[in-house]
Amino acid sequence: MLVEVVVPHICTLGEGPVWDKERKVILWIDIHKGDIYEYSTPDKRLRTISVGEMIGTIAVCADGRLIAALANGFAFIDRATGDIERIADPESDLPGNRFNDGKCDPAGRFWAGTMALDEKEGAGNLYMLGKDLRLQLKLSDVTISNGIAWSADDKVMYYIDTPTKQVVAFDFDVADGTISNERVVVKLPDGDGYPDGMTIDAEDKLWIAHWDGWQVSRWDPLTGEKLLSVSMPAANITSCTFGGDDLQDLYITSASVGLSKEQLQRQPLAGSLLVIRNCGYQGRAAELFGQYSQTLS
Repeated sequence: MLVEVVVPHICTLGEGPVWDKERKVILWIDIHKGDIYEYSTPDKRLRTISVGEMIGTIAVCADGRLIAALANGFAFIDRATGDIERIADPESDLPGNRFNDGKCDPAGRFWAGTMALDEKEGAGNLYMLGKDLRLQLKLSDVTISNGIAWSADDKVMYYIDTPTKQVVAFDFDVADGTISNERVVVKLPDGDGYPDGMTIDAEDKLWIAHWDGWQVSRWDPLTGEKLLSVSMPAANITSCTFGGDDLQDLYITSASVGLSKEQLQRQPLAGSLLVIRNCGYQGRAAELFGQYSQTLS
């Protein structure tokens, strides 16, 4: 698989790629810089929206705005003006925490988790923001809340707490977002780094970005088998998502933060947004906040 650079821009902590199918735009973020990037694939134009604080994750809303988990909680972001409309900050009493990864579920609710800035064990939580803008705490005692995905039948939620080196599954009730029956479905072997962001393809196979692992991998969550490994030109691969007209382009984010001068010389593409075009697999369209997916309509 040929790995290409999408645009010559280096992030410190690139994360959270989202394909906006309607606008043919790939979005991603730089957590530490507080920047959101929009790259229009038809006209090859890059826009930057700066939010002025750390940002953990974003999703596209049904009305075209963005919803984000910022350092100071959940907010809507106007893509044209950059204006921020605050929603709620569940951890205003925890200044040592920040939001990390997240995604919308099949019912149009926004999930996002937190972690301690010093990565203290068990300091993070996972929240669900409903379409009515009511927040629910879904998990606690999380260390680095990361990748999340749902099965095509809407009955299983997959979730990563990075230091565990595992993916766990929950039974998922799409009607109210209840999760139950936690079990381990994927275990990363020694030498593969740590699981970071995650997406799921049309065959219900998980694609995992490896922090300190130089790869993106494909797994069968029913058997725990690693089906494919794609080598990357950087050690710290942070997340991935499918995009393009047929959802067959795999977009991949990476990080340059924490690398020494010598490491950066060996990894000049660290921090880049990468893509594997026509990767041979098809993804599923990203869910929109506030809108039920087609499978439920």
